[in-house]
Amino acid sequence: MTLTQLEIFSLVAELQGFTAAANRLGISQSAVSHALKSLEQELGVELLRRHQSRVELSDIGQQLLLRARAMLGLANTLRQEAADARGMKRGTLRIGSFGPTSSIKLLPLILQHYRAAHPGIEVHIDEGPDRQVIQWLEERRIDIGFVVLPEERFDTFALIKDQMVALLPVDHPLTRRDSLTLSDLCNDPFVLTEAGSSELVSRLFSAARLTPNIRYRCSQLLSTLDTVGRGDALTVVAESSLPDDRDGRYVKRPLSPTVTRQVGLAVLDQRQSSPATLAFIKLAERLNYR
Repeated sequence: MTLTQLEIFSLVAELQGFTAAANRLGISQSAVSHALKSLEQELGVELLRRHQSRVELSDIGQQLLLRARAMLGLANTLRQEAADARGMKRGTLRIGSFGPTSSIKLLPLILQHYRAAHPGIEVHIDEGPDRQVIQWLEERRIDIGFVVLPEERFDTFALIKDQMVALLPVDHPLTRRDSLTLSDLCNDPFVLTEAGSSELVSRLFSAARLTPNIRYRCSQLLSTLDTVGRGDALTVVAESSLPDDRDGRYVKRPLSPTVTRQVGLAVLDQRQSSPATLAFIKLAERLNYR
C-alpha cells in the first residue's frame, strides 16, 4: 500500500470517476485503474463499484475512505513539519468557506497576508453551505473550515461576532417597528438562505417552538435578497453577510431579544494540524477581527 494509491482512491471517490481523477492528477486512466485494482487486491476487498458512467463506494470503501484521508492528512502534516524546519517553503492548505461573511469579508484579507508570508503553500478553497463545511471537516476533505460557533466536536478559534437581523420588503407593515420577534416573522412567506447560517436560523425558530412559513429556499444570498426586495418574502440573516444596499431594496430590523452569531475557524484536531494550518489560524487571530 502506497500513499499514491490512497491519494488516487480518495480522488476517485470524490470525483466519482476514473477519467476525472486521471485528468486531475495528470496521469492516464489505465494508471488510475491499475492503482486501485492493486490496492483492492492487497486489501482483499472491493472498494468501488464500477458502473458505465460513474463509480460509487462500497460499504467497506466508505469506511476505509475516512481512514485513507486520515493517513493522507498525517502524511501531509509530516511533509509540512519537515518543510517548516526549512522555512515552510512547500505545502498544501485546504480551506472550507461558507457564505459572504467568510468568503467575502474574512477570507480575502487573511489570504492576502497568508500568501505574502507563505508563498510556497498551495491553497485550495471549497465553498458550500455551513453544514457542508462541517461535513467536509468530518470527512477530512479540508484541513480547516469557517464555521458558526459553538461547534463542540472540533477545536475552534473565534474570529468575529455579529447579530442576526430580519429583512423585510420596503413596504411591509412590520418596517414601522424598531425591532421584531421571531413570532412576528411567522405569518408571512419566509425565504431561507442555504448560503450561510441556515442551520442557526432553523435552530432559532425550533428553540422558540415556532415554524416560519418557508416558501423559498435559495442557495445564494443574492437570490434571497432579490426575493425579499421583490416583496415575495421576508427572512433572517447575519448582519455581517449583507452587502451595501445602495438601492434600498429591503429594510433591516434587529431581533428582540438580540440574537448574536459568532464565526470562527475549526479543525478536526489541533494536535494533528499541519504547520500550514496552524500558521493560518495564528494569522487570522492576529488580524484581530473581534
